[in-house]
Amino acid sequence: MQVNILEAKNSLSSLIVAAERNEEVIIARNGVPVAKLVKFTANKIAAPGAWKGQVAYAADWNSAETNSEVENLFADDHHAPTA
Repeated sequence: MQVNILEAKNSLSSLIVAAERNEEVIIARNGVPVAKLVKFTANKIAAPGAWKGQVAYAADWNSAETNSEVENLFADDHHAPTA
């Protein structure tokens, strides 16, 4: 459904109920759509450890050589991206 701003101001509660029913509510100014009222859904957060055993990583990820390479990437200005 599409409503103009004045109508949206006067019937906000009923528009929210419509959005809760997953109806598309478009708010228009002078007949031109400018906003959409949608039902809020919270982001789902995975429990800690949800990725355990599902991601492969290199056996040497914490070796002295790898740590040195990473440190050099942060310290060496020659490899830094230019803006």
